[in-house]
Amino acid sequence: MARGIRRPGEQRERNWLKAHHAARAVFHPAWIPEPLDPSVEQLKRIRVAGGTVAAVGVYTFVQGGFAVTEMLENLLVACGVLLVIAPLTVGVMLWIWRRTGPLRVLRPALLKALGLLLTFIASAVTALLMLQHNSQLGAGLLILPVSLVTLWLIWFVGAGALRVTGNFFGTAAVHRGLPPLLAIVTSWLMALPDLFTGDLHGLGLTLGIVFILGAPVTVTGIALYELALLRRRYGIRLTDHPASHLGRAPSNAPYSYGR
Repeated sequence: MARGIRRPGEQRERNWLKAHHAARAVFHPAWIPEPLDPSVEQLKRIRVAGGTVAAVGVYTFVQGGFAVTEMLENLLVACGVLLVIAPLTVGVMLWIWRRTGPLRVLRPALLKALGLLLTFIASAVTALLMLQHNSQLGAGLLILPVSLVTLWLIWFVGAGALRVTGNFFGTAAVHRGLPPLLAIVTSWLMALPDLFTGDLHGLGLTLGIVFILGAPVTVTGIALYELALLRRRYGIRLTDHPASHLGRAPSNAPYSYGR
């Protein structure tokens, strides 16, 4: 079997000592449905890779150094925005869906998605605290084990961020259209404060605006493409009650984030 292609029901051997294996198990559990279209997942991977290279380049060469602490702090800010915006966005969709079906059946999937979000926030907070207080915690003989645990946690959070970027905290288990919708709302809310405050990361006016707007514009384009594919190929509309989509079998996606 070709590398990276997963057959239905197949399980990869996981080594929990490896942070990315643990992140895959924790942040993409079995209850999250596989993506319907592999081309969308490939576009997401390209976008995340391009955004990561651009961000690292700006922090390293423009601002004079890449700080892991700053990266984790920015990640926590994003999580805080998600913790407020995600429930509001889902609440609006629940208000729309209630006209065409019961909402009680969606509660288990909603609670699982919320649990995944809270787990990710807790892991990011723990990693940041470990990094900030590494010298105090790792005094004497504890310096080596504490440093190793801190590095493991940072890698775990980074790999977890990649997973949740792809599945958006498992919200596809509620409705296939929720991940792209939440991606659009969150990316714009994260970008607009920088524009309003004029924080262009030292790039100058033109490059700064391009850098800040590049992420939400790209995310919006991919998300709208995904929503259009869901509607055209599978008859799934964002305003449809999720119960009407039950039984839609996903394709065997070779570019899935979660496997």
